Amino acid sequence: MPLPAGLRALGQRDYRVYFVGTLVGQTGTWMQTVTQSWLVLQLTNSPFLLGLTSTLQFGPILLLSIFTGVLADRVSRRTLLLVTQSTQCVLALTLGALAWSGHARYGHVLVVAVVWGIMSSIDQPARQSLVMELVGRENLMSAVGLNSASFNGARIIGPSIAGILIARVGLSLGFFLNAIAFVFAIAMLIAIPARRPIPRIAGRTFSEDMLEGVSYVVRTPAMRFILGLQTILSFCVFNFSVYVPLLARDRLGMGAEGFGLLMACLGVGALIAGLSLGALSVTAPRWPTIAIALSVALAGLVVLAFTQMFWLAALALAITGFAGTLVNAGCNTSLQLRAPDAIRGRVMSVYTLISGGIFPIGAFWVGFVAEHWGIHRAFFVNGVLGLTALGLLWFWRVRTAPRARGYGTTTA
Repeated sequence: MPLPAGLRALGQRDYRVYFVGTLVGQTGTWMQTVTQSWLVLQLTNSPFLLGLTSTLQFGPILLLSIFTGVLADRVSRRTLLLVTQSTQCVLALTLGALAWSGHARYGHVLVVAVVWGIMSSIDQPARQSLVMELVGRENLMSAVGLNSASFNGARIIGPSIAGILIARVGLSLGFFLNAIAFVFAIAMLIAIPARRPIPRIAGRTFSEDMLEGVSYVVRTPAMRFILGLQTILSFCVFNFSVYVPLLARDRLGMGAEGFGLLMACLGVGALIAGLSLGALSVTAPRWPTIAIALSVALAGLVVLAFTQMFWLAALALAITGFAGTLVNAGCNTSLQLRAPDAIRGRVMSVYTLISGGIFPIGAFWVGFVAEHWGIHRAFFVNGVLGLTALGLLWFWRVRTAPRARGYGTTTA
């Protein structure tokens, strides 16, 4: 019996194994994300230092992803993931031991955050490119949708468990459970046969390979437009590890369990979007669909600026999560389908640079605004800023449309 359209990628055995391992690993990582944010607030009571932690954790993606994209095209992607996952497992154990012993300090969290970010800068281009290897072009939209569903299902489960554990047990268990989740994810990766990288041109230097990927993106109008949308999303919207704990504590007067529930609501909306993607289309969404979804996510930030009621905040976060996931997955799929096989790792490293590397700048900005003027103003400023930038990008797209052959083919 054939699988439904949105689940077609699960027909591939290797992808099924990868999907299960990723779901468990991401659940543990979300538990750690919530636990680490709450630990920082306990240690410092500072929105600014919370934002700084996120900045340092995601900063290596901004600095290194272009370089690590070359690795994703030169080295077995499975091997790279085994290295990064093992290192992050050790980091989770380290934070768990520090929290359990009562010796955790803010400086310890910063060191772990930086090393974690270095591993993420290697992990993400390899992970993005591995999906195409596992499912092929015909099932890519289904796989991207399932990956989004996995990520956001974990966003529901992980924070909910973490909030309960923090309130009733303490901080250390969330870190230890994440380490166990990494062990399972590593076992699943080992069960997937390694694939050799696509042969490259002999004699090419590391720098030449890196510039080849960047120049391909720069000279392709469709990719420039897609990455413009992703930049707005990453800077203005995807700062939830800073937004949500401050919204829960400072605006709604809630504790760790309330924080976990709000993160779960965000994840519900994103999960629905992820499950819908593969069923809606086998190709990437067209640019107006992605742009409209981005405008909805930005409007959700403006709504959050004015709410002081839990149910309204939960609804706004769910809608924002839904719309933001459509944008993120649409941009991801569009780039993967357009990227030549031989340089897909390098193309996706530029996507990683934008999707993850812009975040530390946005997190620092949100933390700064919230520290001085409150989290409600941070929501409002980023919502308005993003809508303005989207309007300018839309204007540019309409002006250049007569010279393009259409978004669904080779241009934006």
